[in-house]
Amino acid sequence: MIIIWHGHACFEIITEEGSVVLDPYSDNSVPGFEPLSLKADAVLCSHEHRDHNYREGVLLSGKPCSISVSFIDTWHDDAHGAKRGPNRIHILNAEGLTAVHLGDLGCELTDEEVDTLKHANVLMIPIGGHYTIDSAQAGRIIEKLEPTVVLPMHYRGRKADGRVFGYDVISTSDEFRKTCDNLVDYEENMIEVNCDTVNQTAFLKL
Repeated sequence: MIIIWHGHACFEIITEEGSVVLDPYSDNSVPGFEPLSLKADAVLCSHEHRDHNYREGVLLSGKPCSISVSFIDTWHDDAHGAKRGPNRIHILNAEGLTAVHLGDLGCELTDEEVDTLKHANVLMIPIGGHYTIDSAQAGRIIEKLEPTVVLPMHYRGRKADGRVFGYDVISTSDEFRKTCDNLVDYEENMIEVNCDTVNQTAFLKL
């Protein structure tokens, strides 16, 4: 399973069963990111905010996608959607692996949700706060879910060329990094995951 981070909450997952893009952002919706132009067999969006639902940025291949996809409907805030609406967690299964994309999760998970999501091979989780859970909440969720690979997303950072990305109101990864075990900084925006991948919190570089 190859996972490519395109910034913000947008990931591309490539497997033997097909390819999926999750949460593509529209042009000029997130500071620091160029327009997306991707190709995949399917596109999935956690909610209908423009920084997560730019389906037009993904050219569909027309090929069948055999990746198994299920979901859990949650909230984008801590007030049952009263502030920012719903959020959908996507669970993808392919090549004997499970990858979970939490979308713009803004609330704690229920015990039932934890049981469903526990021990995923990959967990894509927001850490920036304000619009989503913050680094402390993310840490508690990771502790409960015990994934193999954690891929932080939806935070403010800096690209390899020095340019800043992400909203001003969301946090950098600094606080979250202090709590991480097995932290790995990658020199690219891609990671390949298999059944032998070791436990790690992987920061992909744009």
